[in-house]
Amino acid sequence: MPDAVIAATGLYTPPQSLSNAELVETFNAYVERFNAANAEAIAAGRIGALIPSSAEFIEKASGIKSRFVVDKSGLMDPELMRPVIPERSNDELSILAEIAVEAARDALARWGKPASEIGAVICAASNMQRAYPAMAIEVQQALGIEGFAFDMNVACSSATFGLKTAADFVASGSARAVLMVNPEICSGHLNFRDRDSHFIFGDVATAAIVERADQPVQDGHDAGWEILGTRLKTQFSNNIRNNFGFLNRAAPEGVGQKDKLFTQEGRKVFREVVPMVSDMIVEHARDIGVDPKGLKRLWLHQANINMNEMIGRRVLGREPAPGENVIILDEYANTSSAGSIIAFHKANDDFGAGDTGLICSFGAGYSAGTVFVRKR
Repeated sequence: MPDAVIAATGLYTPPQSLSNAELVETFNAYVERFNAANAEAIAAGRIGALIPSSAEFIEKASGIKSRFVVDKSGLMDPELMRPVIPERSNDELSILAEIAVEAARDALARWGKPASEIGAVICAASNMQRAYPAMAIEVQQALGIEGFAFDMNVACSSATFGLKTAADFVASGSARAVLMVNPEICSGHLNFRDRDSHFIFGDVATAAIVERADQPVQDGHDAGWEILGTRLKTQFSNNIRNNFGFLNRAAPEGVGQKDKLFTQEGRKVFREVVPMVSDMIVEHARDIGVDPKGLKRLWLHQANINMNEMIGRRVLGREPAPGENVIILDEYANTSSAGSIIAFHKANDDFGAGDTGLICSFGAGYSAGTVFVRKR
């Protein structure tokens, strides 16, 4: 069966950026209003006073300094605290498909080949705009691609699961080339009134093209990346959850309402996911004959700087040198499935033929995926 390569990647970054200071200003205004409106109940001990936040707290807890968002105005309004995204008619391109198409066009330009050579489209993301029709089919139509398309959701691991699926399609002959897109409008699913999580996510879209290794490389374009091995893992946990949806709206008032948006038990996630992912990386590397300590770069899911740094130390067996364990959290925040692809897209220009690296994701499920690559 033919080998698969990552031929190109693409990135779409929304034009609006929201700093920690701006986010905290809005959150603290909400806290002040809430505490004033509930002063009597707080004094009587019936409810607890909300605690204000700070930009320093956010950066220390997460490594995040700012994030890109599709709408900033609603997130800076303490009366609203959600993105304002006008609903579009069914005849218009949806906003999730729109940002996916922008990332795909960037990838296609770097690939140097027409979209007509793509045989399949996978939309792999956490935060789908709708249940159906599939977002991937809308992207397929917008780009004029024939073949087939479908959505997949494995939370923050969606991109590595998508790369594995694309590589399998190429190897089996189902498609000569596959486009995978990861559009994430995480701000539409985040509780901006929760001090522990309101700062975590940002919005973005990434794309990757996987094709047969025996296909010619266009003149002036990059030769891409040989996929050395892919591995997936899932293990059920409620520690990261989002019950968004009409079917779960019937709960009695006050019962389970918080979990209709993103919620997590952060300390439990750290304790359980870090060893799971670290062991998975080391075992996978051993099984395919790669020395994890010899990896030139780690492109990890951008979850939390403390998690990423701990995994980096465990995999490399030492403190990573600057640039070895790529961090884009400070600028982009956690962008769910897109994070590891952003890191890979933005930090690989210095690789020479034969250099190896790891694309790795981990998130709700629990889910984790590893993709070892070698520069062609």
